[in-house]
Amino acid sequence: MSSFALVSDIHANADAFRVVLDDIRKRGIEDVYCLGDIVGYGPNPVESLDMVIEHCKFALMGNHDFAVLFEPTSFNASAEQAAFWTRRQFELEPDAQKRRKRWEYLGSLVIRKRHLDALWVHASPRRPINEYIFPDDVVTAPTKMQQIFDRIDRRCFCGHTHVAGVFTDEPDFYPPEDLGGAYRFVDDEKFILNPGSVGQPRDRDPRASYCIVHDDRAEFVRVEYDVPKVVEKVTAIVELSDFLGQRLLDGR
Repeated sequence: MSSFALVSDIHANADAFRVVLDDIRKRGIEDVYCLGDIVGYGPNPVESLDMVIEHCKFALMGNHDFAVLFEPTSFNASAEQAAFWTRRQFELEPDAQKRRKRWEYLGSLVIRKRHLDALWVHASPRRPINEYIFPDDVVTAPTKMQQIFDRIDRRCFCGHTHVAGVFTDEPDFYPPEDLGGAYRFVDDEKFILNPGSVGQPRDRDPRASYCIVHDDRAEFVRVEYDVPKVVEKVTAIVELSDFLGQRLLDGR
């Protein structure tokens, strides 16, 4: 199996995604896969989706992608408003062919996929669009973790929490710093790997996060980008909460 890049939770942050794609190219990685939440929160949904269409082998349906297509159910006020604003940006495209292509791509996103001997979902194997798997769950929700691991054969890739790391079936959770930046695969160990978020990290590190998966290991990568520039973009859009920009500065 050749190495591939795993990205997730771009959240319409085209600036971060562009830098990540450039880093992936510099490393000679050709195959890129997206675990969903292409849009939502950020200021550049159209550009972000176009880059996914151009550069990703496939993408999955995230809860924010679903919200833009249908309805933002169970969203807080700022997330709901961002979903409606995002939908409007796609509708404002004057070129009917481009508009149709984007909507059709969003509508074609699947909620789960089996590929390269792994299960791929946005959120969790149990509820693939909107169930969070938090690091604390290994202590506070062992039954939940057992039920989740019962649904995978060996490996699973997911996003959604915006926190990079690896869950194993002890259960346990290992952030990248505890792994020396890379998780080495063990033949008889089940794991769930989260590459973190490209466009809105929530692990107190504002750098864009993604993962490179090799035959024997998964390598976590952080890339710096111009965060203040994106904060300014968010602030300039009345329909987007300023908080959605400010949180990027702290990675929260």
